[in-house]
Amino acid sequence: MKHIHSAKNPQIKQWKKLLTKKERDKTGTFLVEGFHLVEEALSGDQIIEIIISENKDMPPSWDYGSIPVTMVTDEIITELSDTEAPQGVLAVCRQQEGSPNISSGKRFLLVDAVQDPGNLGTMIRTADAAGIDAVLVGEGSVDIYNPKVLRSAQGSHFHLPIIRGNLFEWVDELKTAQIPVYGTALENAKEYTEIQRQGKSALIVGNEGSGVNKDLLDLTTANLYIPIFGKSESLNVAVATGILLYHLGNEK
Repeated sequence: MKHIHSAKNPQIKQWKKLLTKKERDKTGTFLVEGFHLVEEALSGDQIIEIIISENKDMPPSWDYGSIPVTMVTDEIITELSDTEAPQGVLAVCRQQEGSPNISSGKRFLLVDAVQDPGNLGTMIRTADAAGIDAVLVGEGSVDIYNPKVLRSAQGSHFHLPIIRGNLFEWVDELKTAQIPVYGTALENAKEYTEIQRQGKSALIVGNEGSGVNKDLLDLTTANLYIPIFGKSESLNVAVATGILLYHLGNEK
């Protein structure tokens, strides 16, 4: 187990750079923070190194095997943290690689230019809970490894494929695989309850302000809307995603 006591240590400076998207993309790594997220990361094979405060103990239930552990000061934890009240533990993790296997999957979520990290993280967490096989995040969306996205997703990054890519290409693949693709829109759309619960489906949800790209909507099997019964102008995109994913659902 290593010990680092200086915030000026080159390793600390390198880890701190992972708070930026540029460095995450460059290195293919990212930081997770807090006991829950590190524990979730341990369930997979993405952890490269664990960083823990010298004033904290490793939970006895953690099976971290040969994963390197570095003990640091609370000052360093604060340097690396993106939260106001750091828990004293972080992990450096590898980003996911590859592409989703559409031929063996049944249900997919496509995200078009969602920019709020809390929304994206909640959508990833909801997709995980709803049994979605993969989440594809298109251009214009917030970084999937943004610290706030990671916290909102509550560990779901380690449970299912979350992949950045081209939504138009993916829609083509889904349609080739005979998987119906549903967009979300207010115009030229069906009320979502008109669509029956089914075994295979893909859902596209879009930007908080402008919705799904109209060129994508032209490619879908059908576009859906959720009726508003009160005076609210619209539903939050993460809430709408949850309603639709569970409605489309797995065939029982």
